[in-house]
Amino acid sequence: MSVQTLRWAVADGRTLTGRALAHWARQPGQIALGLLFPVMVVLMMGYLFGGQMDVPGGGSYRAFIVPGMFALTMAFGVEETFVRVAGDAAKGVTDRFRTMPMSPSAVVVGRVAADMIHSVAGLAVMAACGVLIGWRVEDGAAKALAGFGLLLLLRFALIWMGVYLGLVAKGPESVAAVQILVWPIGFLSSALIAPSTMPGWLGAIAEWNPMSATVTACRELFGSPVAGDSWAAQHSLLMALVWPLVIAAVFVPLSVRRYRAMGR
Repeated sequence: MSVQTLRWAVADGRTLTGRALAHWARQPGQIALGLLFPVMVVLMMGYLFGGQMDVPGGGSYRAFIVPGMFALTMAFGVEETFVRVAGDAAKGVTDRFRTMPMSPSAVVVGRVAADMIHSVAGLAVMAACGVLIGWRVEDGAAKALAGFGLLLLLRFALIWMGVYLGLVAKGPESVAAVQILVWPIGFLSSALIAPSTMPGWLGAIAEWNPMSATVTACRELFGSPVAGDSWAAQHSLLMALVWPLVIAAVFVPLSVRRYRAMGR
């Protein structure tokens, strides 16, 4: 790729990112609801059910679930990515972009960049909520930034999953199928409940869930209560890097191939 081609791709990608952000700016109510839904879940779990929840090894349940909700917020963002990509494809917007004199990668890159910006905003809202209910970073700013970096790495990988699913879907109304995929994966993890409290076979699945790797690693980096003594839990930092890279290695080429095949 020449320097000129790279500049062309970056400029077009920036334009498409601006388009996505402009759409969000015209839908503040929808964006606010999307940002506040995880906050509602934290408050509900922390205050309505938190008194009945015990964290193995001790510690505050509210401090335990905040890193889990960070990761769930990243996972549930797949639905937003899917709806946006599938909506553009169903309306013919993607096909029109393909006929324009623009970098072929701009549509996908712009979507990924916009969703990453949205994810940063979501994490900021969740972190503010966490602080208000008593969650604190206990091991310093450097480790905290590393934890947020792992969360964004997971989101980056899952964005590509959402892009691929959006490109192969028949329309945004298929979002129910994505929810059937994402919600069980999100909740069958260590995000809200320690896997050690689950039945043995279910706990083993939860321990090896990519979500659990990121959640456990973030708890360790934030200094929050950590539960789990399996190999996956003890090597959560490694797995929190490996799982997103594996997911991205699968869905990035699938997304690119599907996008190139559209309209043929």
